[in-house]
Amino acid sequence: MRISFSVARRRSHKRLFREVKGSYGGRKNLLRLVKETVVRNRVFAYRDRRNRKREFRALWIIRIKAAAEMRGLSYSRFIYGLSLAEIKLNRKTLSEMAIHSPEVFDEVTTLVREGLKKAGQAV
Repeated sequence: MRISFSVARRRSHKRLFREVKGSYGGRKNLLRLVKETVVRNRVFAYRDRRNRKREFRALWIIRIKAAAEMRGLSYSRFIYGLSLAEIKLNRKTLSEMAIHSPEVFDEVTTLVREGLKKAGQAV
């Protein structure tokens, strides 16, 4: 009895070819290169899902730093002052606040300054 895997094999190949659609040259139509491309794409996707989180945090820190320095505080003193003032806002929220509602960020900055003064830190 002859067993054929033609339907299943064609389905799996089509799935791989769909995944690399838009690639250049043989990477989109030669099975061996398609398999390599799929593996590489998945590795990059896995790695970059983590890198995206790092990049966003770095962006938020840069924005907060710029906003704090415009108000006469360094980033590190600002974050330290937040902890002294017991303000529990994450960096994403602070960044959005600095951009979209600077008057609220000013209020937070005054609270940070008060917290630093209470701790005996020079402002």
